Amino acid sequence: MRVGSYLLTVEPRRASSPLHGVVTAVAAIVVALVLSSVLFLPAEGGPLHAYRVVFAYAFADRYGFLATVHRAIYLLLCTFAFLVPFRAGLWNIGLPSQVYAGGLAAFAVPALLGGPDLTTPPVAPGLLVGLMVVAGVAGGAVLAAVAGLLRARLNVNEILVTMMLNSVFFWLVAYMIKEGGPFMSATGEGEGFGLPAFLHAPLWAGIPFTALLAVGAAALLDWLFARTALGYRIRAFGLNPQAARYGGIDPLTLPLLVFVVGGAFGGLAGYHYFAAVPGVYKIPGNYGYYGDLAFYGIICALIARGSGVGAVPVALLFAGLSLGARLAQGQLHLPFGVDYALLGLLMMTFVASHVLYQCQPVWRPAAAPAVPPVSADAAEG
Repeated sequence: MRVGSYLLTVEPRRASSPLHGVVTAVAAIVVALVLSSVLFLPAEGGPLHAYRVVFAYAFADRYGFLATVHRAIYLLLCTFAFLVPFRAGLWNIGLPSQVYAGGLAAFAVPALLGGPDLTTPPVAPGLLVGLMVVAGVAGGAVLAAVAGLLRARLNVNEILVTMMLNSVFFWLVAYMIKEGGPFMSATGEGEGFGLPAFLHAPLWAGIPFTALLAVGAAALLDWLFARTALGYRIRAFGLNPQAARYGGIDPLTLPLLVFVVGGAFGGLAGYHYFAAVPGVYKIPGNYGYYGDLAFYGIICALIARGSGVGAVPVALLFAGLSLGARLAQGQLHLPFGVDYALLGLLMMTFVASHVLYQCQPVWRPAAAPAVPPVSADAAEG
């Protein structure tokens, strides 16, 4: 674009410091909150009071903060489910189906042992909880392997496959927990049976052990991508599959591997929210809500720019704002959907900050316009 005697162009940024990434992310949050203040204009007390309610519940209230942590763990695991294939240049959009598969597989353990009537542990409760975790991880991994295998062997678009699996598993969960399904609650309430107390996940200060798994996985993934040969192969495949093939990287096993690992995280997310969060311990009738929530894992991974550790504060922020805005919506008599609108604006500003992180505006003096030659007759006239 020409502005006076200068040209304004947008060019890829050659290098960015970590500080620049933090500054752009913080700026995105501030801009989103300023824009979202319009949503809180009808609130009693105005936007500032509404934000006070949102942040006080999400990060200062004991019970609200615990709910934020539980949701952040879920978002973080969904983030990893997307992030691992994404580093290999592949898009795993099947987070909801992998969450459902993990939840169903985890609940299959007590269902096979006795279902809703299971009252006494047949073996050590700790062993049963471990089996549920393993089953959840395996359920998500096996389902994701379908997309990875089709991509590797037949070059089938992984986005289409994972999206179709989301729809299939949405209805499969409905069959399993409703209308006579094997996971239906004993009272037929349109949701899964509740887990007995001995199958509840161990808690430390109200936080389940899945928090340690999520935080440990964040550090492990960053170490994997930065320090190991496998991480190098995944990154190389993501940057240029053709060059990676000439470099000796197997184009058949690597897509399958990243989808299996990603699906395992999705399955663990399903175990966490349906079997490890106090007050849930069942597959609720509104399970579709948690499936939709899983898509925020994609946003968290993109905002964190592929970093597992960087995704931790992003997931915590999204979890807190979604819960705090939902509380403010009811407490301050705001219109329905304020929480979704707030998260939507936050996503838009983060996407814009991502563009600014990768590109930069450049000003250059514009070349002087060419002067058309003057003919001899015109000069004499």
